[in-house]
Amino acid sequence: MYEIETRPQKPSAKKIIFAGLLFAFTLITSSVILLLYPFASKEKVSYFKGDHPILFMGKQAGNAYIEGKTIYLPLTFLQEFVDEAIIFDEHSQSIIIATTNKVVQLPSESSSYYVNEKPVKLDFSVVKQIEGNRYLAIEPLLAFYPITYSILSDTGAVWVKKNGETFAAGKVQEKDIREELLRLRTKASLDSPYTATVSPKENVFIEQEKEDYYFIRKEDGRAGYLKKKYIKKGERKEIAISLEEAKNTVPKMEGPIQLTWEAVYTKNPNTSSIPKMADVNVISPTWFELADGKGAIKNLGSKDYAKWAKKQGYQIWGLFSNAFDPELTHEAFGSFETRQNMIRQLLHFSQLYELNGINLDIENVNPEDGPFITQFVREATPYFHDAGLVVSMDITFISSSGNWSAFYERDKLARIADYMVVMAYDEHWGSSQVAGSVASLPWVEKNLKLLLEVVPNEKLILGVPLYTRLWEQKSNGDVSSKALSMGKVKEWLSQNKITPVYDPVSGQNYAEHYSEKDKVTYKVWLEDEISLTKRAELAKKYHLAGVASWSRYFADETAWSALTLTNKEAAKK
Repeated sequence: MYEIETRPQKPSAKKIIFAGLLFAFTLITSSVILLLYPFASKEKVSYFKGDHPILFMGKQAGNAYIEGKTIYLPLTFLQEFVDEAIIFDEHSQSIIIATTNKVVQLPSESSSYYVNEKPVKLDFSVVKQIEGNRYLAIEPLLAFYPITYSILSDTGAVWVKKNGETFAAGKVQEKDIREELLRLRTKASLDSPYTATVSPKENVFIEQEKEDYYFIRKEDGRAGYLKKKYIKKGERKEIAISLEEAKNTVPKMEGPIQLTWEAVYTKNPNTSSIPKMADVNVISPTWFELADGKGAIKNLGSKDYAKWAKKQGYQIWGLFSNAFDPELTHEAFGSFETRQNMIRQLLHFSQLYELNGINLDIENVNPEDGPFITQFVREATPYFHDAGLVVSMDITFISSSGNWSAFYERDKLARIADYMVVMAYDEHWGSSQVAGSVASLPWVEKNLKLLLEVVPNEKLILGVPLYTRLWEQKSNGDVSSKALSMGKVKEWLSQNKITPVYDPVSGQNYAEHYSEKDKVTYKVWLEDEISLTKRAELAKKYHLAGVASWSRYFADETAWSALTLTNKEAAKK
């Protein structure tokens, strides 16, 4: 009898090894497939939020308001993306736009607006307030800014485009592709949610690329990432919008500017006593001053002086100051109507005295009122230019002094005005408790370099002092000073038989005298041919537009030749 084997047979070792290898291969292959070809997400998300989304520079930038056929854009959008200088004036309840050649007032809930004070009538309100937010009709804006717009089908989005924007055209491949592969993803990955789906042969815009994906936009405004291999890239197109160019009616200055201020406090000087000022080509009399908070201007102008200046060949840039009164300045410069009142008066004076320019001398202003000053210059310049007037603005060096420095928005002012005149003096004020130079040369150059970081050199005029301070220092330490003209300082030196010596620290001649009679030490840092020549050399070194001197009254005959910016050797020939 045969023995029956009841134990199960063991599989061969070869079979076990083969099965293990097959399992491992299947596992690895599956992992690779899952890694390389992840499951496409089926989650769909909305691309836009809210009604009438604004599409700008590839992103949603708020929402528009549409009433009938009129599209309104939020003021906040316009300020952030179109022009930060668009403001809302509380007093007149108007939006104010100031371009290089136009001042536009758009009153709230009115179908009329004003361009350089001339009314324009519309069939709809230009400004609306909705739930506390202000909106401006887009149609009037097209005349002032290089923008265009379109309303997109399906989504109702308002696509705002600006001049110079570029778009690359694209077209979805014609071959049959699964729908999930033609979905626009929120990230450059198939496992991210999608916003929309494109179709074969569909025209799209290519805005960006990331690795093997394009960020594309449909014609309805929705966008997302799509594999590059499904898109055929076309030509790049540029938005081109042309606006009416501003006519430059301001006469260009020939050569460097050499300006001197004429200080007029109560009456104008006797012109027959004013000596010839060699190389001076601009004179700026201090004729106009803010008189009250409503914008009235005190006028000390003189037709006789104006005729004399013209006969001498000088341009006349009438100076307008804010009386250096921060309270009056806040009132008068704080509203559109009062600013317009001042502008109208200055235009009238410019015609009356046949001015060539306006010099704005705004000082001692509360720092928070600085934007009012910038807005005044922004609104005044188009009118002044239209009248053929050069616009110059006096500023100080950059410092921490609030009312005397911090309020100036120098970078913005430099973009608006024709010239910026830096009053490069009073390093040591008259009331200083430490005797020192009015403007030492190292101090001037150091601060000039800082200023040139925000003001272009071709627009900057260097202000120079023609006065010096005679300091009196008592034995108890008390210090006082008085301003002297160049001639008076020379008289003082002569009377006391003093010969000044050169001070390398200040870059000026320096004199000191102790008076036994007065028990006082006198100190003076001179403004003379040496210091003025060095200031002119600074202006030439940094290729500035010119120099301006305060004031003609303090000068002697040596000042003008020392301050010349022309080549002296060439001038002799």
